[in-house]
Amino acid sequence: MEFVIITGLSGAGKTSALHAMEDIGFYCVDNIPPLLLDTFYDLCDNSADNRMKKVAVVVDMRSGNMFNELADIISKSKLSGKRFKILYLDTKLDTLLIRYKETRRKHPLADEFSGGSTEKAVELEYELMKPVKIISDYVINTSYMTPKQLKERVTTMFSHGQESGMLVTCMSFGFKYGIPLEADLIFDVRCLPNPFYIKELKHKTGLDEEVRKYILDFEVTQQFVEKLISYLDFTIPLYKEEGKSELVIGIGCTGGKHRSVTLARLLNSHFNDNDQQSAIHHRDIWKA
Repeated sequence: MEFVIITGLSGAGKTSALHAMEDIGFYCVDNIPPLLLDTFYDLCDNSADNRMKKVAVVVDMRSGNMFNELADIISKSKLSGKRFKILYLDTKLDTLLIRYKETRRKHPLADEFSGGSTEKAVELEYELMKPVKIISDYVINTSYMTPKQLKERVTTMFSHGQESGMLVTCMSFGFKYGIPLEADLIFDVRCLPNPFYIKELKHKTGLDEEVRKYILDFEVTQQFVEKLISYLDFTIPLYKEEGKSELVIGIGCTGGKHRSVTLARLLNSHFNDNDQQSAIHHRDIWKA
């Protein structure tokens, strides 16, 4: 059975993530109380209905004071032999405040403060969620993501199944838009030849063969790739031994359109060709 607990900050995109799970065949339940997790897990595990063998549940601050017990409940469940994964959705504080301002929704913890301060509620939730974030198997920071990008990321992450071992995600990004906070490794490829200054290539991306050929034909790029792959081939088995569920490799250039996309595609192909489960995500490729 595949059982995924979705949690994280209010406003970080848990609803979008749950919809993505439902679209790939998971039986989904929103806002389940933490104290019912064990019971619901056993019901699904013992069910003869095949639809109950892929399950995703959302547990968050809407549970009130019961949520404070989630970390302990999860730890005890794992010790008892239950097998599940935890997906944690994170977001920068200022991004969350903007989202709440735009939607005018009330934060679940707002009533804890006089005047219903959203800022204080978000800050409190950050602190309360730390124990859960630490024990999570997957962390996605949605600060720079659209709902569509989040759905694509979640779909890719869980389509392969939990029994396939560690997933390597190759993420291209632009430094001008910020470093992906969920990345385990960051590689800066701004030192490589830049197609942006070539008139015919400026408005293309690393998805185009002309851009890919331009970047990879340079000897310095070939040397860079050789050393990068050698390093990753050596370290990835070490991360597997550590028990990681996902290794996020961030490949960054200036705008996230040319060099980073090309190198992320190359790494993704290399891993898949060598029987390493790998996915790709271009965070900033379509940004202006």
